[in-house]
Amino acid sequence: QVQLAESGGGSVQAGGSLSLSCELSGDIGTRACMAWFRQGQGKEREGITSISTGGGTPTYDDSVQGRFTLSQDKAKKTLTLQMNSLQSEDTAVYYCAAAATDWCIWPLQPSNFPYWGQGTQVTVSS
Repeated sequence: QVQLAESGGGSVQAGGSLSLSCELSGDIGTRACMAWFRQGQGKEREGITSISTGGGTPTYDDSVQGRFTLSQDKAKKTLTLQMNSLQSEDTAVYYCAAAATDWCIWPLQPSNFPYWGQGTQVTVSS
């Protein structure tokens, strides 16, 4: 059974940084698309970054490009999302998601991901 466990998050002032981690347990296969979504209050869940465990570089939504960095540790089955220059608009619950597919398809759609973490709150105060 595939499970995702997020850690990190919290509160920070605008301009600050936070790091989120997502650890995958269970067997999702040799290739998977791993992604981060976020959902602000009253907003739809949106995909912000993804990476294929089979290789390649991360893809970012324009809203986080240049500020967020996604990395993976394949041996530890862990994703790390480094978030810099945080803004109040980044306030949301952040979710790690996974799908047993060879590549990630953009735009990221929540319905394409069967596996989800529990979510972690990120609050940025201005």
